[in-house]
Amino acid sequence: MIASLPMYDRPELHDAFDRLWTAVRTELGEGPECLARGGDVWADWQSADLLLSQTCSLPYRAKLHDNVSLVGTPDHGLEHANSGFYCSVFIARRDDNRQSPEDFADARLAYNEVLSQSGWAAPSAYADKHGFSLDHVVHCGSHRASAKAVAEHRADFAALDAVSWYMIQRYDDFASKLDKIGQTEPTPALPFITAPSGNPERILDALRKAIASLSESDRDKLCLQSVVKIPKQAYLDMPIPSAPLA
Repeated sequence: MIASLPMYDRPELHDAFDRLWTAVRTELGEGPECLARGGDVWADWQSADLLLSQTCSLPYRAKLHDNVSLVGTPDHGLEHANSGFYCSVFIARRDDNRQSPEDFADARLAYNEVLSQSGWAAPSAYADKHGFSLDHVVHCGSHRASAKAVAEHRADFAALDAVSWYMIQRYDDFASKLDKIGQTEPTPALPFITAPSGNPERILDALRKAIASLSESDRDKLCLQSVVKIPKQAYLDMPIPSAPLA
């Protein structure tokens, strides 16, 4: 069996994620002793042996939804979004005089991956809605790397997963050089998945009980309060953006 929780599993949080997985495994009465780390996430997500993982909503609706079972959606307890939803936060350097994402219409956007809801799809939808395009982009590979690229003047602004931004502010010194300049519309948060042969209702129940058993400190570190049910169609109804031009 494979279990992985790769989307927010930065080194500072390994211990807290390990405690979460131990609690889930205890509730299920089965599963690997340790979370899989550092491997091919696409191979894990599509494996017939997948017990539990988490993916981004864009890979889910673009490629995975017919090949996995949806378990549930994290409730991050975010102030600006309903339970089970999150958004992208636009950030720029604190010393930049531009005040809103629209002011950066001709600037360099740092983005993590083309198959990222928060790093590419959400800002693309925002730009379309507000009448500008994202023609100048810098591919960075992760939300942390995108934020660092802005702080180091290799890009001008970025759209970050709100949970990732929360963690960057907590753990990365370069965050002091950055400010939030806007946010996108909320969308369903990053889904938990299992293999088609899995038992999503049983895993959902185990996840809820495991999260409830964590200390308040661990729930705060993981920005995770519970897991909710959001219909599969809510993910599939979101558009799939075109790839960046460069």
